Amino acid sequence: MLPIAGKPMLEHVLDRLREAGFTEVLVVTGYRGEMIENHFRSYPMKLTYRVQATLDGTGGATRLAREFVNSEDFLLTFGDIMVDARHYAGIAARLESDPRTEAVAGVKWVDDPWQGAAVYEKDGIVTQMIEKPPKGTSSTHWNSAGLYAFRASIFGELASIPKSPRGEYELPTAVEQILARAGRVRIYAIEGAWRDVGRPEDLPEAEKLIS
Repeated sequence: MLPIAGKPMLEHVLDRLREAGFTEVLVVTGYRGEMIENHFRSYPMKLTYRVQATLDGTGGATRLAREFVNSEDFLLTFGDIMVDARHYAGIAARLESDPRTEAVAGVKWVDDPWQGAAVYEKDGIVTQMIEKPPKGTSSTHWNSAGLYAFRASIFGELASIPKSPRGEYELPTAVEQILARAGRVRIYAIEGAWRDVGRPEDLPEAEKLIS
């Protein structure tokens, strides 16, 4: 709900999803989730809410979407990621274009992916994903961009992932399990404007992206 260019960051995300052609969204909330529901009560898009009562990681949050998704393919984006609308449509299209692919991970080229998840790939196919690698240890420049397209089969992986050393159920662990059984995960490289608005100093840069 942090304001960027006069409206909440989440509203910018939803606006771009609408622009990309999406019509229905599940929003996972937590602390003060009622503020989000109240703000978007008349938003022109079908919104469903689930509360993540225990903050147990991105994998835990994704599990809450199982009933909503049912057996459909779906797009997942973190609520603090700002990106052009075309990338939502683009990553979904990449999943649909290859029936053998179980997931597509949006990636962004960075100097060092230590603050996110390091993504290793060969010829566009993911070979390894490491959440929060120590600074300076990654030989890849691809960072997970907080944007995925999944088959509903991901919920089978999420049901069995262990907690990370940080005490959380993390989405990259589920992706690693797909890779461990020789499943196919592709990358989708995000070009142009992208911003992870996870720290106060990111807000001015996000404002520039919107303007």
